[in-house]
Amino acid sequence: MERPNAWKGYDEAELSRLTEFCEGYRRFISENKTERECCAAAIELAREHGYRPLKEAAGAGGRLTAGDKVYASVRGKSLMLVELGTEPLERGVNILGAHIDSPRLDVKQNPLEERNGLVTLDTRYYGGVKTYQWATLPLAIHGVVAKKDGGVVRVVIGEDPADPVFCVSDLLPHLARGQMQKKASELVEGELLDVIVGNRPKAGAEGDQGEDAVTATVLDALAEKYGITEEDLLSAELEVVPAGQARDMGLDRSMILGYGQDDRSCAYPSLLAQLECEAPKRTAVTILVDKEEIGSRGATSMSSRFFENIMAELIEAAGQGAPLALRRCLARSRMLSSDVSAAFDPNYPSVFEAKNSCFLGRGLTFNKYTGGTGKSGSNDADAEYVALIRHVMDDANVRFQTAELGRVDAGGGGTIAYILAAYGMDVIDSGIGVLSMHAPWEVTSKADIWEAHKGYRAFLALV
Repeated sequence: MERPNAWKGYDEAELSRLTEFCEGYRRFISENKTERECCAAAIELAREHGYRPLKEAAGAGGRLTAGDKVYASVRGKSLMLVELGTEPLERGVNILGAHIDSPRLDVKQNPLEERNGLVTLDTRYYGGVKTYQWATLPLAIHGVVAKKDGGVVRVVIGEDPADPVFCVSDLLPHLARGQMQKKASELVEGELLDVIVGNRPKAGAEGDQGEDAVTATVLDALAEKYGITEEDLLSAELEVVPAGQARDMGLDRSMILGYGQDDRSCAYPSLLAQLECEAPKRTAVTILVDKEEIGSRGATSMSSRFFENIMAELIEAAGQGAPLALRRCLARSRMLSSDVSAAFDPNYPSVFEAKNSCFLGRGLTFNKYTGGTGKSGSNDADAEYVALIRHVMDDANVRFQTAELGRVDAGGGGTIAYILAAYGMDVIDSGIGVLSMHAPWEVTSKADIWEAHKGYRAFLALV
């Protein structure tokens, strides 16, 4: 059952809408490279579409009714958006869920080190990465520094054309004979992912030859631009990411090459589908969540209680707070757990089973199950729910495909699906096929991003 290439079915009008939508997506992932930045940008867009903070809308005894649009931010790193439908919440809601964290290098708490006239920032990689891919790339630093007086300083260095950039060094081939004999996982050890940030000693600093003369220059630069000290780095969250914008890829401009498309290629279409939702019968919910790349642990992750707690607040604010209303709502809800899938790569066909793989340009991907080997760690959607999803997508003329994450014993992966399925709701994985997943630069098809948006809109309208 080979699925057709989605590009073949577009007329000029739809091609124009696709191009406009993907240009908005390209800008979004270029400007928002951390979970905090994605969350803030999503809130700004939500406010423009009439969303209000849940606490504000439900404050002072306020009552939510059908058509009300509210959001709740979780420490500025995760976000939940809700548009109240006409049906009682107890009958369940339609949920889109995607994550907005991506693999990267996190700056350590005590990071500065000066050796032989070079100052580096020590880092610890976040999520599953091939460490050797991060050497010699132009890198940027994004994040926040929290100060003792309660102030929070936002940091972005390396994105403006006038900014400096940074890099992790690597050995020249002439001296890398020993390195090249190592396994790929050992080519660049994690502790060697030190980001070079300075080389110029401060004039007058211990006669220009002191151990920390270059460090002094670096600290002066941080103090001048951001008003922060070395001690302030103890309470910082600084993320090192590839510098530069996402770009159109291919002579036909059919693809996008950019950082963080796992999972922002699902998060952005989900967000826009939620914002464009019109008078739903079932309440529409979109969750943009943090910490998926490290196992969904922590207060801003899907494993925390924030989703359940916000749903309880919502039900109470809507005046529907019967004792069992929350449990019934969660058990009767439906969800698309939107995360990327491994697109078939003709350079590495041995790890794919072609007829059960997704391909760039063939539309939104559905994974009935993920996991590894014997479906370990997987949510496995019921056949009846898969049939319902097929019906919804076909009725909305959404081009879609089904896939597994590689050959049975080749590896595997997981998503947040199993966490929501624990409530008893129907959940299936869906998302975008990606080439070079978890690399600093990933590849997606514009057609797949557009079809995902169409599919998410159709799902939120499901009664």
